[in-house]
Amino acid sequence: MSTEQEQRTIRCLVAKVGLDGHDRGAHVIARAFRDAGFEVIYSGLHKAPDEIVQAAVQEDVDVLGISILSGAHNTLVPKILDGLREYDALEDTLVIVGGIVPEDDRKALREAGVAEIFGPGATMEETVRFVRENAPER
Repeated sequence: MSTEQEQRTIRCLVAKVGLDGHDRGAHVIARAFRDAGFEVIYSGLHKAPDEIVQAAVQEDVDVLGISILSGAHNTLVPKILDGLREYDALEDTLVIVGGIVPEDDRKALREAGVAEIFGPGATMEETVRFVRENAPER
């Protein structure tokens, strides 16, 4: 990793999409990202895919972390990816997903554009390291 990349502030949007009302994990990861020196924006609860896309584009984030526990990941995450694609923002946005995503669903999400999926048991350290190593250089 270049020294320049280490010194650059990585901008992250931590997003809760859909009707999932459980946001403790999103708050934990937002705090871990802040502690790692990232600039963090939190979407708040119950956001529609389009609201997440708008926030990511308007805030010009490097990383979009989608927290989803509702089981609707196969519907909601592709809608966000399609929205980012429409704005030509998918190529320079690292999209990660955290939450409950069955192993059977992971391949399709990765093929659609998700860089990594962090399930239960993933550590803050590995998530922060993944973002540092994979955030797009601007």
